[in-house]
Amino acid sequence: MNDKDDTNKARTTRPGSQEFKDFIAGHWAEREDLHTTRIAAAPYAADRRARLSARFPGERIVVPAGDLKVRSNDTDYRFRPSTDFTYLTGLGIDHEPGAILVMEPREGEGHDATLYLVPPATAGDEGFYADARSGEFWIGRRPGLADFEAMTGIATRPLAELPEIRLAAHPRKKVRVALAEMRFVKDEYEIQQLRDAVDATIDGFERVIGELPRAVAHKRGERVVEATFDGHAREEGNAVGYETIAASGAHATTLHWIRNTGQVREGDLMLLDAGVEVESLYTADITRTFPINGEYSPVQRKVYDVVLEAADAAFAVAKPGVRFIDIHLAAMEVIEKRLTEWGIVPEAQDPESKLYRRWMVHSTSHHLGLDVHDCAEAKRELYLEGELKPGMVFTIEPGLYFQEGDLAAPEELRGIGIRIEDDVLVTEDGVENLSARLPREADAIEEWMARLRG
Repeated sequence: MNDKDDTNKARTTRPGSQEFKDFIAGHWAEREDLHTTRIAAAPYAADRRARLSARFPGERIVVPAGDLKVRSNDTDYRFRPSTDFTYLTGLGIDHEPGAILVMEPREGEGHDATLYLVPPATAGDEGFYADARSGEFWIGRRPGLADFEAMTGIATRPLAELPEIRLAAHPRKKVRVALAEMRFVKDEYEIQQLRDAVDATIDGFERVIGELPRAVAHKRGERVVEATFDGHAREEGNAVGYETIAASGAHATTLHWIRNTGQVREGDLMLLDAGVEVESLYTADITRTFPINGEYSPVQRKVYDVVLEAADAAFAVAKPGVRFIDIHLAAMEVIEKRLTEWGIVPEAQDPESKLYRRWMVHSTSHHLGLDVHDCAEAKRELYLEGELKPGMVFTIEPGLYFQEGDLAAPEELRGIGIRIEDDVLVTEDGVENLSARLPREADAIEEWMARLRG
């Protein structure tokens, strides 16, 4: 039921008399503001605003949370604020659609931050029962302006009082780039959130293993896997950080297979690429490729071991001072060597053609944080060519993908897709595998599955 803005008047039955309006507006108990406590992210968000302020002296900075997006007709998708807004305010989940953070330059130096919000429509307001987007009757109790100020430490004002602002005059693109580059190195709050997201994700993978018999029995077993993980993500966090890839058999050779409509068959592999987004909106991103029946076949293990060797090579070079792209190059050196030994890489006219990339077209790593592909708007020279620093969090995820119709691949390999993906934190002298609790080696995965299946 949703009468958003009364757009669907054909089915609206709410009485319109003044007597009804007077009656529904009254006879409600008095309630105080929630006055919630300061959120854990607040001091970190304040430091981020200060660092952003130093980059843009004398310039007004405007960062919207974003608005609700229509899913169909008069129903909306669940709201998630923009990454930049969350980073600068510390606010997550779904309380503040339409909000805008404005940082006004002070005389001299620095900025004053104000959070402009849509006040909740409470008893006494017509919107209380008439506004499906902000009325308490429809969406439940929301924090008010005083509550948001207590939570964030940022001054708040009603959105209606937002001054007329010419967004075109603001350095929006420059701000987004600056924020992407600021997010390369995570603070201690962010690292803990990512640890929590990874731990919840590993628990979700274990739930999936327990549901494999049901997936095998179902006509769309991939959906069973997806639903198991996605349900876990809603129970333990905010949602999934991206659409779950539950790719069984040859579907695993499609890099972003999110239809998840296929059957799950004994003897095939399942590539599960999934991540829990916790309520602070930080997400994990982990992939494991495991045998449905609990045991890799010889050819499956042959491919798996090469992917694992490539991942281990990437781990071996990852440490402060190394270029981000060097992680990828280390993994690719293994892939090229092994595929060449198998005799499937044709001789190239140009050595730079890298023909072996036919079977692994994606990059080995990407930064991770509030976005699954975090820091994506940063300059290339600071991303791919940038040096690793303590506090960075990223993935290591090589793979090999031999599609069913790939006549350049040996027949025994066709239909096999394998990816191994871990989330790693750069430390002072190397990296920590945040997802190390989830087995990586083929033997360990078989033992893990046997244990979970009893």
